[in-house]
Amino acid sequence: MDVLVMLEETPDHSPVLAQVNSVPSPLANQRPSRDVVTLYGVPSAESLALALAAALESRKAAVAGENQPDAVRHLGLWPGRGAIGDAAWRDGSTGQLVTRDLEIPLSVLSDTAKVILTDCGQALRRLLAGLLMPDWPEGTRRAITFSFAPVFAGAGVPNEALLASLREADGVTYDNEEN
Repeated sequence: MDVLVMLEETPDHSPVLAQVNSVPSPLANQRPSRDVVTLYGVPSAESLALALAAALESRKAAVAGENQPDAVRHLGLWPGRGAIGDAAWRDGSTGQLVTRDLEIPLSVLSDTAKVILTDCGQALRRLLAGLLMPDWPEGTRRAITFSFAPVFAGAGVPNEALLASLREADGVTYDNEEN
């Protein structure tokens, strides 16, 4: 799962922490859909993890019971409320536009964000350091691509093999007493 993480330093006087939008894959192209996370104000690893959790959880919520991996999703991440927005897709049999309201509680996002921070915290901090570098050219949109391993995109909870590879990628190894 690819995510484009963008930084808007000057929010439009809105208390929203972030926006999460999906961009479906083009019909002629085999690329998977991409999520765009826009952070507002001064981001932290925790706020980025919450926004990424909203992207992951919105994928699961949008397609619950249906097979619509390319549903277009728009969500706002609000302090104290969680993620609120909607998803839309074309019904394959009728061609009708189907929409569904999405609301992901803050407790669900917090749990997923903790997993993301535990397993990808170093990568998130490096991403934020890149976004916050002072030498971006004036007028340039601050944006960096981040990729989750496929197991994150599908289930939202990683398996032990993925965790081990992520830990090694960050230069940290842990002994697992159960294996």
